[in-house]
Amino acid sequence: MPPRTRGGYTSTAPRRRPTGSERRRRVQLREVEPEHPRHDRDETEEVLEGAPGGPIDRCILRSFHKHVAAKIWLGEDRAPLKLVNHGAKLQLWELDIERSRIYETVQRSGLAPLISCSHRVASRPMLSAFCERWQPETTTFHLPFGEMTITLDDVASILHIPITGSMISFSQPLRVDDANALLVELLGTTDVEASRETEQCRSPSIRLQWLRENFSTITNVSSDDDIDFATRAFLLHLVGCTLFADKSATSVGVVYLELFRDLSMVGSYAWGAACLAFMYRQLTTATRFEVRQLGGYLTLLQAWIYEHFPEMFSSPDMAYIESRPRALRWRPHVIPDSLQSLRERLDRLQSSDVYWEPYVDHRAEHPFPDIAWFSGCIKCGLVVEPYHPERVLRQFGHIQTIPPRPFAPPRPDRSILLDQYWERWTDHVLIDQSRGRRCHYSGESVPEYMAWYDRISHRIVQPPHLRSGFTTDARSSLPSHTASTSDSRNARALRLLRHVISGGRQQSGDYFWGALNEAHSILAGSDETSASHSTPSHAPASHSTPSPATRPFFCLPNFVYPPPASVDPPPASVDPPPAAVDPHPSSPVAPPAPAASPTASTTVYVRSKRKKKT
Repeated sequence: MPPRTRGGYTSTAPRRRPTGSERRRRVQLREVEPEHPRHDRDETEEVLEGAPGGPIDRCILRSFHKHVAAKIWLGEDRAPLKLVNHGAKLQLWELDIERSRIYETVQRSGLAPLISCSHRVASRPMLSAFCERWQPETTTFHLPFGEMTITLDDVASILHIPITGSMISFSQPLRVDDANALLVELLGTTDVEASRETEQCRSPSIRLQWLRENFSTITNVSSDDDIDFATRAFLLHLVGCTLFADKSATSVGVVYLELFRDLSMVGSYAWGAACLAFMYRQLTTATRFEVRQLGGYLTLLQAWIYEHFPEMFSSPDMAYIESRPRALRWRPHVIPDSLQSLRERLDRLQSSDVYWEPYVDHRAEHPFPDIAWFSGCIKCGLVVEPYHPERVLRQFGHIQTIPPRPFAPPRPDRSILLDQYWERWTDHVLIDQSRGRRCHYSGESVPEYMAWYDRISHRIVQPPHLRSGFTTDARSSLPSHTASTSDSRNARALRLLRHVISGGRQQSGDYFWGALNEAHSILAGSDETSASHSTPSHAPASHSTPSPATRPFFCLPNFVYPPPASVDPPPASVDPPPAAVDPHPSSPVAPPAPAASPTASTTVYVRSKRKKKT
């Protein structure tokens, strides 16, 4: 019987004795080789050992050593990200009255608000600064005071697209041959045209420009088949410019065309949940130091920043009405600050600087969706991302507690289980015990939360030795709370005055008086608005609309500020306003004569004579 070797194979060859060099090599390998596999030891070190600048305990942020914030703390910098924004391209394909049949189908799909609410301008420094604070393990932004994220409630309020319905699922990646077959079947192109387009994109994708050139000329007088082809092409162009804008910046995946096969079922998908999962994945990819570009629907991210940080970044539109998507409430603009200065501004943020529940005035038109409490996984095709409302309870008006450890998303090939989990979302929302109690004041958390958060998070992005001189001059000698409060008051007062100036001369005198009076109160430090952000107000158990006296000026409907019933006189150190001010003077008004006083010196106005030039 032939001898049996250690590996289980039989061999008739005689066993060869090892040489001396082979014996020495085996001894060295035994000394170097650990008892456990190497990858297990590395994972243990990542959990136990902290990172420079935090986190101290890496049980949550396991991949932080690859994060861009870790590189910045070590002295390596990254320029602002290049943004993929197609807001201007949507205007190149308009659905006028001659294409009303196409628009009717788009409106039934629930995607019509995307045509008008997309921002044409996106701020690279602002979005890059927030992207540096995104953590893939928790799918949240890690700020100095805690975690925040874009929720399903944010998507529904900002975009007004459906967040309930069937999940968008794909069984496997689309091949180029299958993409060509879809183009022929659903868009009516020829095999040659489809092959030429996918070959030019070098992937199962087509150019957005190709869709506009071939289908934007179809009108109501065309045949029914041509109108169906043009409707599918427009919907594919729409989602490629908005919800699923990838980093190619010019094309859209043909795989989404399968969703528009049956045009009567387009409105049955949870487009908002798919958009959120895609945005989560784009933010996760952009947290790697070597990545230089950010995709996804940037209007959603930018409007979310405007809503929750209005005093820092926003420029509201005074003509906005609450029946429209909240993305239209803001005038997008480029932040003039550099990326480094925005990092330092975010490092100084406090919980009182955040507007935690910005949609109070919007609830009459758009009630709070219960599916926003869903705790599980959301997906967009093969992209699966966890959704953790228990980590951002303050955004729902509840006291933030220490959340459980985040769960890793399952494999995309388990799409059937994820779809069933999502269809029974009512069984997977946070129970009342997990939601906790309502906040007594905005941004409230349990006492032990910040100690836990400081241990597992990276709260400060800009290292102290690399901060700009602006933060290390006389400002830093002041107490931190004094500097931040002064900055907040100045910014709010300037914003109010900017609203008055941008409104022109067609505004009433009461509007001017209300705005100037509130700006004076803010600068004097006696405004009730700032006090409501920093002191407990014992909010009721349900969402209630704040009164005009306690709401910020820029949050009033249509920005109409009612004249106060009684106005306290300003301090003696500030000159009071005149008794009556004409906002539209028809003729120049002479300066008032100074009051005679035995102690005050009389001012004499002398008209200077100009010497004529020879």
